[in-house]
Amino acid sequence: MDQRCTVAVVQASPVVFDRERTLVKLAATAADAAAEGAQLLLFPETFVPVYPSSRWARGLAMGDDAKAVWARLARASITVPSEDTESIAAVAKQHGLVLAVGVNELDGATLYNALLVFAPDGRLVLRHRKLMPTNHERMVWGLGDGSGLETIQTPLGRVGGLICWENFMPLARAALYESGIDIYLAPTADDSEGWHDSIRHIAREARAFVLSCCVFQRASSYPDDVVIADGPDLLGRGGSAIVAPNGEYLAGPLWDEEGLLLADLDPDVLFAERQRFDAAGHYSRPDVLHLQVTPLR
Repeated sequence: MDQRCTVAVVQASPVVFDRERTLVKLAATAADAAAEGAQLLLFPETFVPVYPSSRWARGLAMGDDAKAVWARLARASITVPSEDTESIAAVAKQHGLVLAVGVNELDGATLYNALLVFAPDGRLVLRHRKLMPTNHERMVWGLGDGSGLETIQTPLGRVGGLICWENFMPLARAALYESGIDIYLAPTADDSEGWHDSIRHIAREARAFVLSCCVFQRASSYPDDVVIADGPDLLGRGGSAIVAPNGEYLAGPLWDEEGLLLADLDPDVLFAERQRFDAAGHYSRPDVLHLQVTPLR
C-alpha cells in the first residue's frame, strides 16, 4: 500500500430474492459511494440476492416447502461468469472502484457463498468461496476450496478476504497474511457485539485495515410465502465497521439502520504498526512454522 485511499462499506438490505433489482440497488449505491470519494466498496455477505437467515432454518430442514425455498434462492443466484457479473463489472469500471460483493453463486446444482472482487478496470480478479458454511448454512451452500485464499494487487494495495465465521479459522487467516494483505475484507452475517472483539483482534494480528460489512435485513421485507420463525422484525441488525491496524475504529459500528461508512486509510499506519509485529515478515519464523494451502480439491 503506497498511498492514502478512501474505502467504504455498505450496510443495506437487498431486494429479497430479486437478483435484478438488487443489482440495480448495488449500482445506485456504488454511484453514491463514488460520489463521496470511495475508491473501494464492500457489500455484505451474500448481498445478492439475500442471506439465508437462521430464522429460515426450520423451513429449510424438511418437506416440499424446503425444496421450494432453496429453489427460489437458486433461481435468483448468480453464475460466474454471466451477464450479472458483467453488470457488476461495468459498475466497477464506470466509477473506477475496487468493488467487492457477497453473492450466492450457482454452479451446476450447488450453491456457494462467494466473495467476488472486481478491479477498477472491471476485471473479476478474485472469487473466494466460503470454506465452511456454519450451522444452518450447511443446508444451503456447498463447501468452498482454497483457490480464493489469496490477496490480489490493486491500485490501493493488496486486498483479500474471508467470509463471516471462517475468519475464526487461524490457518485461513494465516494464508491471507502470507499473501501480504493490506486491506482485509470481512463481510459477515454476525451482528453480535462479540464479532467486534474478533475483527479488532484480526486487525491487530494482520496489521492490516479490516472492513467488516454486516448483513442488514427485515422480516417485513420478505415475500409472504417465505416462512420465517417468530422474532423481531430485524433479522440482521448490522454492526458494520472499518478498523485500523492498531484495532481502533475508523468508522462505525453502525447498528439498526442502513448506511454507508467511509474512512481514509493511511499507509504510514501500516508501516508503523508492523515495526514491532509483522505476521508474515520478521515475526513469522518460517524456519519453525510452515503453512501449505491446497488451492483446489
